[in-house]
Amino acid sequence: MKSQPALYAVILAGGGGTRLWPLSRQQQPKHLLPVCGDESMLAQTWERLRPLVPAERVLVITVEGQAEATCAELEDIPPGNIMVEPAGRGTAPCIGLAALWIQRRDPDAVMIVLPADHAIQDGAAFRGVLCAAVQAALQGHLVTLGIVPTGPETGYGYIHRGELLSQGDGHPVFRVQRFTEKPDLPIATTFLQTGQYYWNSGMFIWKASAILDEIHQHLPDLHAQLMQIRPTLGKRGQAQAIARAWQKLRTISVDVGIMEPAQDTVVVPADIGWSDVGCWTSVADLQPHDERGNVLQGEHIVLDSDNTYVRSAHRLVAAVGLRDMVIVETEDAVLVCPKHRVQDVKKIVEQLKQEGKERYL
Repeated sequence: MKSQPALYAVILAGGGGTRLWPLSRQQQPKHLLPVCGDESMLAQTWERLRPLVPAERVLVITVEGQAEATCAELEDIPPGNIMVEPAGRGTAPCIGLAALWIQRRDPDAVMIVLPADHAIQDGAAFRGVLCAAVQAALQGHLVTLGIVPTGPETGYGYIHRGELLSQGDGHPVFRVQRFTEKPDLPIATTFLQTGQYYWNSGMFIWKASAILDEIHQHLPDLHAQLMQIRPTLGKRGQAQAIARAWQKLRTISVDVGIMEPAQDTVVVPADIGWSDVGCWTSVADLQPHDERGNVLQGEHIVLDSDNTYVRSAHRLVAAVGLRDMVIVETEDAVLVCPKHRVQDVKKIVEQLKQEGKERYL
């Protein structure tokens, strides 16, 4: 009897996390930091996967400048499984490269693709959903995990489910009807009222061969460059071949380039305590609150304040009479921001770049 194809995992660990400045920096972005707990988010991602995928079948894709720290966070992952992307080109190219790497080892392999910077509170439930998704991927589907929404969030993309394809162990699999990028509040509210929409998690499961076929069909230029790289994988010229190809690639996400035009996409709902930890309010929401809704970390004196997040690392932070605020103190910078403006923290990073203040990046 034919054995089941091997299961691989790909961890995308090259992001910048600019909305978590001043803690997250270019050389130490959020996935390399203990933002939610004692371990880095990257290490937590690997720990959640460990019961399903052995270390030798985990590929981590990072960028230059983060490779050394990535290896240090993942000591039991073989160094040869840490692949450096020459420059960020969106998720489609690096996922295609990962699929080549995996297919070379097992032509029938299934691959799980996960960002390194998500928080998931229920690891057991997460692994259960992944197992259901793997079974769907073995049928040839492109599978994404849809997060069961807890409110009309406007910062996430949405997945509209279609017909029910299968049901097993409490995990339904639905055809994807369409993807919608970051709707406004009235539309997001309407989506939730239907009960047919999920947040787009950015987590994917598919056969390596299936995603390469889709890249060939929908992104032929990318596929041609990947084919130039394929003969060099695992050989001395691999890094040079990747660098040459990356110079010619346009930036595109796998969501836009593949998932939206693909004809055989399915979604597995996931109620797993998920957060993309995309801003400081997301970080605060994952921490214990006091009776006034405050999250206070480090040395502080905070009086007569409500729904405020304070994170101090090196000195006393004192505050009086705050409402709905964020204060983050690091060795060389302090952020003060109303909670409703936390998405604009990335604009501070852009301003620092414009002013040439590289030491704060």
